[in-house]
Amino acid sequence: MKVLGSLPSPFARRIRLYLDGVEHEFAELNVLGPEGRREMKRISPVMKVPVLVDGDTTIMDSRQIYNYLTEKLGREKLDWDGQNTLTLIDGANDSFVILLLLKRSEVEDAEKRVIGKLQRERIELTMDALEQMCAEGKFDQWDYRSISLFCMLDWIEFRELYRVEDKPALHAFWQRNKTRPGVELTDPR
Repeated sequence: MKVLGSLPSPFARRIRLYLDGVEHEFAELNVLGPEGRREMKRISPVMKVPVLVDGDTTIMDSRQIYNYLTEKLGREKLDWDGQNTLTLIDGANDSFVILLLLKRSEVEDAEKRVIGKLQRERIELTMDALEQMCAEGKFDQWDYRSISLFCMLDWIEFRELYRVEDKPALHAFWQRNKTRPGVELTDPR
């Protein structure tokens, strides 16, 4: 199995952590450079990472890769509550990515424009919900949901998009999991 992705991508990182202990190759792509863009066009018309290549099978999108790996590795699937939790994390993560791209595109007053306001609103509502869930212990087990949450929190701190310390339960969760062996090996810093 081969995972293609960029080092800092929280979506690629979560798959790498989910595969901890499973033999696989990670192929780093610079998705913003010309060579990386050519490779992405060749393997994925959606131009997103990660992509999993397993023999003749190519799977695009971290959620679909997770589903494929769960089945292939015989791991327990997420129930509907778990899927909804993952949707919250993915939604916030997508909004943070959009805000970063707006910033890098030097869109003037991006967070005052409709697209920026919508992303910020989604982020605030979702982070409040995730804070509550974390405080209730819903991320105490290191599973795909927790891995996905950790990768998002670490990425938004790395990109300086959000102050995780403003959410005490999420901050404690992030701090508690920073020293896990697989986490340290996949740290984009």
